[in-house]
Amino acid sequence: MSNRLKIIYTPEEVHSLVNKIALAIETDYAAQTPPATDNPPVLIGALKGAFVFMSDLIKAMRMDVEVDFVQTTSYGRRDQPTTEVLITRDITSAIHDRDVIIVEGIVDRGHTAQALVDYLSSKGPASLKFCSFLVREGVERRVQVDYSGAMVGPGFVVGYGMDFKERFRGLGGIYVYEREEA
Repeated sequence: MSNRLKIIYTPEEVHSLVNKIALAIETDYAAQTPPATDNPPVLIGALKGAFVFMSDLIKAMRMDVEVDFVQTTSYGRRDQPTTEVLITRDITSAIHDRDVIIVEGIVDRGHTAQALVDYLSSKGPASLKFCSFLVREGVERRVQVDYSGAMVGPGFVVGYGMDFKERFRGLGGIYVYEREEA
């Protein structure tokens, strides 16, 4: 493992945060979604960063859900805020008149989150909520995050599905990757 990684959440803490989020979602949907319904909520994971979190989340939830994925790409310089977000892999589920929860690994400035909310709202869901494992502190966000595990401060966050140049996704904890000074 790289000596540039500083742990901020251990795998055990990650597990506890996932359970907290799962319980919050269950509590919200228990009253409105009977277990045998033909239309359980649809969880839409944002690839690639949310796939590990989403897998653990659906295993921790004691309710039926439908699962789908969407993938986006952003354009712009990596050291500048990016505002243009394109959908590169669309969902395959019909979400019109369905309860939908978007699942993301981290919400930073919220450009991708807002693009996903706008895009999926156009498909006419009955409700649309946003779940992010991590939320960046001290940044004005455009999107309301309905379910979150923890706040994180500055730094490039990796692990638990999140990466730096496609590396470190498989780490069980959450780390800050300290990049070399240019």
